Amino acid sequence: MFAKLLTLVMAIYYLICPLVPPSTDDAIDVLDEKNVKLTFAALADTQVSNYMLTREPALKAVGEDIKNAKSEIDALLIAGDITENGLECEYDLVTEDIVDTKVDHFLMATGNHDIRLRNYNQAADRFIAFQNNLSNSANSDLLIDKLHYTYEINGYTFIVMGSDRTEFEEAYFYQKQLIWLDQTLREKTNEGKPVFVIIHQAFKDTHGLPDTWGSPIDSRGTMGKQNDEVRAILNKYNNVIMISGHLHTGFGQYSYEKLDNFDSINVPSVGIENKDGEYNDNGIGFVVEVYDDEVIFRARDFAKGKYLPDYDIKIEIE
Repeated sequence: MFAKLLTLVMAIYYLICPLVPPSTDDAIDVLDEKNVKLTFAALADTQVSNYMLTREPALKAVGEDIKNAKSEIDALLIAGDITENGLECEYDLVTEDIVDTKVDHFLMATGNHDIRLRNYNQAADRFIAFQNNLSNSANSDLLIDKLHYTYEINGYTFIVMGSDRTEFEEAYFYQKQLIWLDQTLREKTNEGKPVFVIIHQAFKDTHGLPDTWGSPIDSRGTMGKQNDEVRAILNKYNNVIMISGHLHTGFGQYSYEKLDNFDSINVPSVGIENKDGEYNDNGIGFVVEVYDDEVIFRARDFAKGKYLPDYDIKIEIE
């Protein structure tokens, strides 16, 4: 009953405020189709809500832009805070917006909003069902039974971290997950290819923290108590690229940092107003192209359908 009511409300909303589709003049297209090894869209903080209706249209436009791509996109990644409150009806809206994007795989990570306002096991089960339903829709063999998992696409490894218990803003990783992270990185980085680690929250004192969180407290806006342990693990290995969200920071000086031995990318928000950047519009993220010798994070305004080359990030592979 509630789902039907929400559908009706959204229909009325779009009637009053019609969606402006993204332009197709600058459609997604890889730089070097002959040599590209992997392409994926990297988003964060869609935070689709069942009562804040102005957020969901940005994701719908993103889905249309990806669907209009000229070249194949192997995967769609969302680095957490996919929903506002982890409600089934919110996941249904997200699914509706991205299920027809023609990507081969979906890689979803939890953020604090996805699990923080309800029983952890219930929230985890709901998220797992959401991820697995997306995989089934794409005929992908990625099926998960926990919030942290690893998956390989075209020979490249993605390690997705997920909080082991409910926290309001931070994450909390049990020792078992940290051991798993270390062992997986040890195995996969030996192949000489980049490995992508997805964690919703960024590290302390990175990407403008704590100022970008608007707090004088150093720990606010970070991944939490295991911050130093996780950073030490990532720092042990070559060609590790971490992808985070959480900060709602637009494209600019806080998008990329080299942290000791690994690279850290903070992805802007899709659904919430971005701040602290030079380009803060909603509906933005990266199209990532992976080559033998480099990874290119191509900044894109998906909602408008245009690349933003001034904010591209290039990472060399050792």
